[in-house]
Amino acid sequence: MPVARLSKSALQKILRGQVSEAATCVIKFYSNGCHYCHELHEPYLKLSDNYQDIYFFAFNLDDYPQVEKIIGFKGIPTLCLIKTGTNTPSLGAQCPILKPPIKKCGITRRTFESSSRGKNEL
Repeated sequence: MPVARLSKSALQKILRGQVSEAATCVIKFYSNGCHYCHELHEPYLKLSDNYQDIYFFAFNLDDYPQVEKIIGFKGIPTLCLIKTGTNTPSLGAQCPILKPPIKKCGITRRTFESSSRGKNEL
């Protein structure tokens, strides 16, 4: 399934539980100036191709910086699993079903290594 860019208003609807359709969504939070976010782009696209029943989104943190505190993550890139269709969307910290394809798509610690910036642990 292709990755769609998520708007601030659409993200707010998801977080407020205003999406009535039951769905599993993965949202990649990124910033245009983040080197690691750019490194994750191609593997994330490949990952989205492996799951036709999961919606994949990308959200630019520059559009709504407060979301980092609302969801409770620190730093980018961050992948967040959200299940919609209830009044309170559930946020998943771990997503076991995604682990094998992540390795298959080449997302490893080396994906985030850069000789100029050091290592970013997953």
